[in-house]
Amino acid sequence: MPTLMVQGTTSDAGKTTVVAALCRWLARQGVSVAPFKPQNMALNSAVTVDGGEIGRSTALQALACGLEPHSDMNPVLLKPQSDCGAQVILRGKVHGNMDALDYHAYKAEAMASVMASWRALSERYDVIIAEGAGSPAEINLRANDIANMGFAEAADCPVLLVGDIDKGGVFAQLVGTLELLSETERARTAGYIINRFRGDIALLEPGLDWLEARTSKPVFGVLPYLHGLVVDSEDSVSTEGSSEAGALNVVVPVLPRISNHNDFDPLRLHPGVNLTFVGPDQPIPPSDLIILPGSKSTRHDMQWLKQQGWPDALRKHLRYGGKVLGICGGFQMLGQWVEDPDGLEGETGRTEGLDLLEMSTRMVSGKQLKQVSGTLTPSVAGATTSVTMHGYEMHNGVTEGPALARPFAVLEGQPDGAVSQDDQIAGTYVHGLFDAPEACDAILAWAGLNRAATQAVDYQSHRLQQLDRLADQVETCLDTDRLRSLLQL
Repeated sequence: MPTLMVQGTTSDAGKTTVVAALCRWLARQGVSVAPFKPQNMALNSAVTVDGGEIGRSTALQALACGLEPHSDMNPVLLKPQSDCGAQVILRGKVHGNMDALDYHAYKAEAMASVMASWRALSERYDVIIAEGAGSPAEINLRANDIANMGFAEAADCPVLLVGDIDKGGVFAQLVGTLELLSETERARTAGYIINRFRGDIALLEPGLDWLEARTSKPVFGVLPYLHGLVVDSEDSVSTEGSSEAGALNVVVPVLPRISNHNDFDPLRLHPGVNLTFVGPDQPIPPSDLIILPGSKSTRHDMQWLKQQGWPDALRKHLRYGGKVLGICGGFQMLGQWVEDPDGLEGETGRTEGLDLLEMSTRMVSGKQLKQVSGTLTPSVAGATTSVTMHGYEMHNGVTEGPALARPFAVLEGQPDGAVSQDDQIAGTYVHGLFDAPEACDAILAWAGLNRAATQAVDYQSHRLQQLDRLADQVETCLDTDRLRSLLQL
């Protein structure tokens, strides 16, 4: 079945947004289309409709297609646990932990999962838009490649190469990448897309003419720099905060292994919230709410928090009446200790927690992966009754202790999380808890925001608007006739 692969000259060249744009453009025309990313390395992930786990960016592309995310859309997901090791997810399920050298040797076997997933998608959809990872010109990673040209060669599909002109040197990026490919790989490279252009296109046209003459390959179009575009990112996190006067000040530490920081995208957009990410060795500013995010290595990141002075900052914050919320790994950190007897997240052992809630966590095999819905408890929702929340769970830990007697929410009839007796500290295992406007506003009201003053953005509607904005650029800026021909439409 027709498959088109989008590869980039660098990481963050715009592959994810170009694939999302193409998927949305095709779906709006009634084409049965699905996204596919053979291999992804990211700590931002999503739970799939079949109970698996894939990269968050691929889940966004599924939304662009009007589909529920499925494990076949991202058959290999690597979740870093250290600079040299990662958890390997195959077709949505945990395969095990590997260091970089072991995984490099294993890629030939992982390729079987990649091709099985691609064939399964090809049986269900008319068009597949695949996304590469990093750059196809990483010559040290060419052996057994499954992420870029290795997949394209196996699937025998054409490739579009994306370069980011906003970074500078786009012509060197494109020509240099092409030069480092093999003869067959160059042959299947159908052309280029230049991304994030600002200015008068007339000034760029001589360069485009030179590029086409130099490489004998066409430029499919030039996409503009879209100001204010907010879509799910793969792994990068901005540490810049806004500065609206009178808003609720929310601070989030950027943990070394922070996971699913997309949880905070609705807060970026909330008109009544100043969201600030605090990186390593940065001062911890005064705030109304501190949120401890998810973590792929809870014990390691908890030690980092201690080294960075967060325990003292949290105690001072609470003394002055501030609120603290922990999400997933951040929730586990609020307890008395976290134990990992089998080394599921790194070394075996026990690490003392922040001791803010009377509970403890033990890491156990069998990751919880499920989409959940329910209601916030009165401890969080206040006088407002039946505040609906939804999201997803993605964790190994089992948490126990007296603190759980005051849950954060009730999900499918079961208690989740905890709220302290003084209502200053809360925690939950649920990711995506801010996506629903009603739940977002209720949680922020618990933290001190005047609910009547501002309201949360409907984040799902916002995501769809941004995807339509991307698809509009395909219609306006790319050679759609040439794209249709490439896709055999």
